[in-house]
Amino acid sequence: MIKNSLFFVFLIAIVISGCSKYGSVNLNYPLNPEVFLPDNVKTIALVNRSLTKNEDKKTKVIEAIATGEVAGSDRLASDECLTGVFDRMQGRKGINIVIPQKTRLYGTGTRETPELLDWKIVKNICDSANAEVLLVLETFDSNSDVVLSTVANQVVNAINGEKPKIGLPNQIRMNVLSFWRLYDPATKTIIDQYQITNYLTFNGVGNNFAFAPPEALPNTAYAAGQDYIQRFLPSYYTVRRDMYKKGKGSGKQEFKAGFRRAEVANWQGAIDSWSEIAKHTSRKNAGRACLNIAVSYEVLGNTELALKWVKKSYEDYNDKLGRDYAKILLNRRNLE
Repeated sequence: MIKNSLFFVFLIAIVISGCSKYGSVNLNYPLNPEVFLPDNVKTIALVNRSLTKNEDKKTKVIEAIATGEVAGSDRLASDECLTGVFDRMQGRKGINIVIPQKTRLYGTGTRETPELLDWKIVKNICDSANAEVLLVLETFDSNSDVVLSTVANQVVNAINGEKPKIGLPNQIRMNVLSFWRLYDPATKTIIDQYQITNYLTFNGVGNNFAFAPPEALPNTAYAAGQDYIQRFLPSYYTVRRDMYKKGKGSGKQEFKAGFRRAEVANWQGAIDSWSEIAKHTSRKNAGRACLNIAVSYEVLGNTELALKWVKKSYEDYNDKLGRDYAKILLNRRNLE
């Protein structure tokens, strides 16, 4: 199972400096995955079912011409979807992706969704790969929206009796539609099924910039695989915390020293500096120091201490930043 504690800070940006009395720090907090894997899942077998049967090749070629595809390109690019999944999961603790010997199965070869795989086939593939579940790329299809629209405009002009106009674009937008299913043979259930469309734009090539570069389709297919498997991985959102980088009077230099320690991520050293200021200098400096200590403790993952110090900054010293920050931390503690 891929799970992270929701409010564990796992990435911290460098404090932003400038001429203002304020600085800031960006904290990234994880979001839960969209889909959780069962606890017993340690290995996922990965196969491609988006290929066309030999007897259906003629139909597929006709469709490819109509949609602006290069005939046969989807057959190669669909494997890039699998590569995207594999690469995205590499190094993830506790989960392995394996590509079994039988990596390709026949499907519709179009955007039409195939029937569920027979559970005996699913089990046999999982057993051969020592995997608990089977992830299948059920369908894969691509086209170029910009080229298609250009062709369509020429057709409309011809229907209206007008002379076809040449308006070749200098950018090509590839789109890839992929549909995935995750099979659990032990319970004979579908853990996840999801369709996703990915778009990437490329500069055209050729004399009139009319053609997609060779890397356009495989790159878009690769992105499709990475985007799909992200459903099972935690993401993050970024929050900004304002803080003071300057004090006044006798605590001015010590205040700056604390901020410099924060800039190099020496948060405990910064806390030590600002704690002394909070004890021995003016009320304004003390309020600012308390606010900075609160931010430091949030960076270190201690919401309770952060809340204690930010309340002190507002309740004892009437620091206006402390009032708003206290509300944010109270809400965060409730969610924790």
